Amino acid sequence: MNAERIELGTLAPQPWKNGAGLTREIAVAGEAGASGAFDWRISCAEVARDAPFSAFPGVDRCIVLLRGAGLRLRSRDGAIDHRLTTPLAPFRFAGEAALDATVVDGPCDDLNVMTRRGAFTSEVQVHRHAATIDEADAALLLAIDGRWSVGGERAPLAPMHALLWRAPSPPVATRPLDAAAALIAVRLCHDRGS
Repeated sequence: MNAERIELGTLAPQPWKNGAGLTREIAVAGEAGASGAFDWRISCAEVARDAPFSAFPGVDRCIVLLRGAGLRLRSRDGAIDHRLTTPLAPFRFAGEAALDATVVDGPCDDLNVMTRRGAFTSEVQVHRHAATIDEADAALLLAIDGRWSVGGERAPLAPMHALLWRAPSPPVATRPLDAAAALIAVRLCHDRGS
């Protein structure tokens, strides 16, 4: 299937400049050197304490709570006031928004998907039952709970393990192997306009 297998626990954590958390970059495409201009980026963050979120002009963001009690996200202009406290419920917002994150009850982990507006769009879905993931220009399947059978892969996808397609991915059949299971599917597609 031409997918790269990734164990999130083996990715090197990078501390935030403000010291409030760590980021593990899963994958990035189109990075343009020091400018940090990417087409898309997927990462996991460990948020340890209250902190402002970095602004990413021209970027659409999606955040998903993985573990912990979550965060309250508030924009300084009052347009956004969202409690990210329901695990595995994707929340989308514009990267321009200057957000302050307040931890609800201790550290939490989240998945972040960012796409450069005009270059890529993202679809982030959570599956708990068998599903076929549609083709995409790039894709990530991340097992959160339980083991998952994925397409023609011989070994099941274990919790906090992922399959990454950096190039076009075919439709992929997925099936949980355990009673309590959850899988995040991220599809990244070229933005072909409306």
